[in-house]
Amino acid sequence: MKNQELICIGCPLGCLLSVTTDQGSVIKIAGNTCKKGEIYAKKEMTDPRRIVTSTARVIGGRAKVVSVKTKEDIPKDKIMECMKEINQTVVHAPVNIGDVIIKNVAGTNIAVIATKEVKNS
Repeated sequence: MKNQELICIGCPLGCLLSVTTDQGSVIKIAGNTCKKGEIYAKKEMTDPRRIVTSTARVIGGRAKVVSVKTKEDIPKDKIMECMKEINQTVVHAPVNIGDVIIKNVAGTNIAVIATKEVKNS
């Protein structure tokens, strides 16, 4: 069995969680003050995921970049591949909030979307 401590990010309380695992399975979670802590700990120990935020280059716009994010959280081990794809991506203005910038980032079947509007220059 293995014990690990995590700080929960499920809500603003930031509880210190103690998680006991055995052969990749969560056996016990302690320290959470709400259900979100239990959900976060299980997910973090078995399938850690993150939302990725960044910027993509824009051609012909009033701004040279547009802020983007993954539409859903992606596996943590795909973050670097995701960033590589975002960094290689160039979009043409106009860009609207919610526009799909990359359809299937890093083979995750998750889109990268624009989070800001960029009008034509």
